[in-house]
Amino acid sequence: MDAMPPEARVTRFAPSPTGPLHLGHAYAALIAERRAGAGRFLLRIEDIDRGRSRAEYEAQIYEDLHWLGLSWPAPVMRQSERLGEYRAALSRLVSMGVLSPCRCRRADIRAALAAPQEGDVPHGPDGPVYPGLCRGRAMSDAAPDDALRLDMRKALAHVGRLSFAELGPIHEGVHGLEPDRMIAEVGDVVLARRDMGTSYHLSVVVDDAAQAITEVTRGADLFAATAIHVLLQALLEIPRTSYYHHDLIRDEQGKRLAKRDDARALALFRAQGATPQDIRMRLGL
Repeated sequence: MDAMPPEARVTRFAPSPTGPLHLGHAYAALIAERRAGAGRFLLRIEDIDRGRSRAEYEAQIYEDLHWLGLSWPAPVMRQSERLGEYRAALSRLVSMGVLSPCRCRRADIRAALAAPQEGDVPHGPDGPVYPGLCRGRAMSDAAPDDALRLDMRKALAHVGRLSFAELGPIHEGVHGLEPDRMIAEVGDVVLARRDMGTSYHLSVVVDDAAQAITEVTRGADLFAATAIHVLLQALLEIPRTSYYHHDLIRDEQGKRLAKRDDARALALFRAQGATPQDIRMRLGL
């Protein structure tokens, strides 16, 4: 199914400098490098969360990845240096009429979702599906601290039938975007958060295009967000990518690793005398 010549494939590893890299990060980085094959493996620092990002964690990312034997071309893309590009993408979406300002706080959304209704509250990639409290507000009514949400129904009306190729073994195949399901089960996702000026969904799409990524490799927990990213690619008329979602590394209880799992931090393994080959063997690579 993968028709991309090996020498033309471009993958990336895009960690956030909000904590030490653990075994799950090592697995994701090594999978991305392996999938690049004879092509290019790139590094990107996703540091739009300025409140939690730390320079020492970014320095440790480079140290850990070099220790694993990975290399990448310089300079490294850093999202904190690309806010202008995200604003330009948002401006384009505003001109298309598919964004709405949203002043809702989490408490407002929780209260609306707690109101009597039939059935369970649907959950999408970002949690409970937004109930549409601010949908339809004009951009001229936007306040500086408003979030910006994608009006899913209007956005889908701008594009034709969309699909994406999944190359990973978990969901391998061609997946079509189903408009009714996206409206009901994804909803009006946030594309610009009030404290960041962007969001993961927007920045990852803009940055993958800027780095000419041909194949996005990432954990299976992000598979559900892929339809959002494919839709944004179509709206912004930027190149489409294929996807490879891989297994997650879990602890002994089957819980996925998080950055709070310092006991599995790569730096600790290294301090205890582990070698890069030990890590690869532990990960089944």
